[in-house]
Amino acid sequence: MNTKELESLLEKYYSGESTEEEEGILRDYFSGESVHKGYEAERDIFRYYRAEKEMPEASLDFESRIMAAVDASGRGGSGINYRRYLLPLLGAAASILIVAGSYIFFSRNENLTDTYSDPQIAYLETRKILLDVSLKMNRATEALAPVGMMNQMTTKSFSAINKSTVIIEKNLKELDKIEFTGENSDL
Repeated sequence: MNTKELESLLEKYYSGESTEEEEGILRDYFSGESVHKGYEAERDIFRYYRAEKEMPEASLDFESRIMAAVDASGRGGSGINYRRYLLPLLGAAASILIVAGSYIFFSRNENLTDTYSDPQIAYLETRKILLDVSLKMNRATEALAPVGMMNQMTTKSFSAINKSTVIIEKNLKELDKIEFTGENSDL
């Protein structure tokens, strides 16, 4: 088949104007091994249609058979239903753990004592720890300085874009004010 015939048959096929005979010619052509270059996609489409046509249809009772199989598997069959015995056992074990954990938590009666007998030493130690935390936080915020620079650059970029937008809008308003004369007056 030459390219012009093939092109006209494909055009008819895609527009829905082809006959069954012409579609059969296309199916036969694209099922062969030698296909013109540039028509590989159509070859794949027609081969897909042929493969799908060969796929068997589901029987009428297919859905009912699947539902029956699902129901049979849900009943548990001949084996022991472990879920029936396991869930109450797990619930009892969980409640025992909650009671034991509550007892341990509430029965611990620790008397908290100061680690420093002198309040001045306790104050100085607290101050030393807070200073150390402050230094570490300052180092961490210094590492975030490039992120702040990126934020500043983004803000500057958006302000530049906004300035150009304002200029464009101003020029467009001036163009809207211009009255068309002559040939263009009927616009």
